[in-house]
Amino acid sequence: MVEKQKNNAPTNYEIKIKGHVDTKWAEWFYDMTITHESDGTTTLRGPLPDQTVLHSVLGRIRDMNMKLISVNKIKESHQIKRKEMSNKISTQSNDQYSLAKILGIWVAAALPMALLGWVAHPALAVKSDPLGSGVIRVILMTVGLMWQFVLSMIIVYREEGNLRWATIRRRFWLNKPRDPKTGEPRGWLWLWLIPIIILLAGSEFTISQVLNGAWIKIFPFFAEPLSFAMGPILESPDVQAQLVGAWWFLVLFLIMAVFNTFLGEEFIFRGVLLPKMEGVFGKWDWVANGVLMGAYHWHQPWGIPGNIFVAVLFFAFPAKRFRSNWLPIIAHSMQYLLVIPMILALVLGLM
Repeated sequence: MVEKQKNNAPTNYEIKIKGHVDTKWAEWFYDMTITHESDGTTTLRGPLPDQTVLHSVLGRIRDMNMKLISVNKIKESHQIKRKEMSNKISTQSNDQYSLAKILGIWVAAALPMALLGWVAHPALAVKSDPLGSGVIRVILMTVGLMWQFVLSMIIVYREEGNLRWATIRRRFWLNKPRDPKTGEPRGWLWLWLIPIIILLAGSEFTISQVLNGAWIKIFPFFAEPLSFAMGPILESPDVQAQLVGAWWFLVLFLIMAVFNTFLGEEFIFRGVLLPKMEGVFGKWDWVANGVLMGAYHWHQPWGIPGNIFVAVLFFAFPAKRFRSNWLPIIAHSMQYLLVIPMILALVLGLM
């Protein structure tokens, strides 16, 4: 497929790949132009200095789990000058979302959660005891998070034409963290999780609480209703007695955790939206992404400022910086590190 170059002059190549490659990876492919074709493929075109660089490009395609269709040299009459390509992204590419589409997806994620929290929950829990009311709310929130997963899959299928794991992994940046300068995956970048998790945990009990407290003082009507708070309910001795041996309660929280920190919020905000927001927000797309995620919490508006702070700095920023959504997924999951063991202790009768 690849012929040996006969001289040291750069050779122009046309590389076809199945699926659409995000245009922001142009620099990673040595500034080759990225064209999204109408048949669902991507064409990379441009000069490469030697066979080593060509094989590097092909290796990066392989690392992204994309299917290589063909590699061809471009004839002299069709060659593209490298200096023309460094600032060029094909006009055929409609890769980035418009502001209207971004806000539309945000509404599609936020509105069901708000309706489930403020309409469905009071209606269904009107005759329930405190535990029953709390369980109903957890179930409804989980349903809303499941909807976010379904919405993510619908969007990916419409854009990519399939829901194969390789497609989802590429589209949602479910890969090893990549060096911001070279785009190469680096194992040592996982170590960034240590300061991220430590700072996240510390901010939850400091900055986030201060922000939320100031928010409630300004807008007291956003304060959490007593009937919504699960903590006080679980502190009741009567409720604790009811939960001994209630393994379904643990399973319910495990399901909620998976959709909250992985398949739901992270898929829709970091998977679907973040890779497509640069066209509108430029280099500050990660800030906009975190603000959107924090502001979507109208089902629990008492925590919106703290959620914005956390989502911007500890979820969106590392995802964008290292082009990997495993970092925010793992960091986001840490909030259940205490919740799940506590629920297990309740079920085992240890509390």
